[in-house]
Amino acid sequence: MHGTPAASAIVRETFGDIDIYLFDQLARGRFDRRLRILDAGCGGGRNLPFFLMNGFDVWAVDSDAQAVLEVRHLAAVLNPDLPSNRIQCASLDALPLADESVDAVICSAVLHFARDLSDFTAMVTDMWRTLAPGGLFFARLATSIGIESRVDVPVGVVRLPDGSDRFVVDEPTLLHLTAQLGGTLMDPIKTTNVQHQRCMTTWVLEKHH
Repeated sequence: MHGTPAASAIVRETFGDIDIYLFDQLARGRFDRRLRILDAGCGGGRNLPFFLMNGFDVWAVDSDAQAVLEVRHLAAVLNPDLPSNRIQCASLDALPLADESVDAVICSAVLHFARDLSDFTAMVTDMWRTLAPGGLFFARLATSIGIESRVDVPVGVVRLPDGSDRFVVDEPTLLHLTAQLGGTLMDPIKTTNVQHQRCMTTWVLEKHH
């Protein structure tokens, strides 16, 4: 109808450029009672508009100082009441949050920048530390799942077929770490194979009560 905003404009205004797999978690009620959230490795804040505009208690951390400034500006526009110290420059293996202080951790397209398995594990472990019992851990990360024959090793820094260098893990590593953390898979591990150029995996855990 004339004068009616395009559907895409309405979605963008409400959700920004949210990761579609994070949107799926929202739609399925995974955030209905999890109101204290941490976006770990928030970048420019692509996943934050909905949370900032809808009463969530938001924390955001990134190691890039410029990204932190951008997200502080975004938060000032969308939720002026949010204290600016909720958005901080820090490493994911040394988060400036107390133990069990958030109900959900979002970590989208960050973990594949790990230097090695030790670095990867340290980041996941510190994010897990901040989660309250019953908390949700949502991660999207590059893996070797589905392209094992196209990378040199299943776990480690590899040159992906798309030409990028990423730290990847395999399914056994994710399952082992899930057990080590004492978490429960909320969904089966799901992997999107992008025409054999790269594989992005969604890893969603719940922290035991």
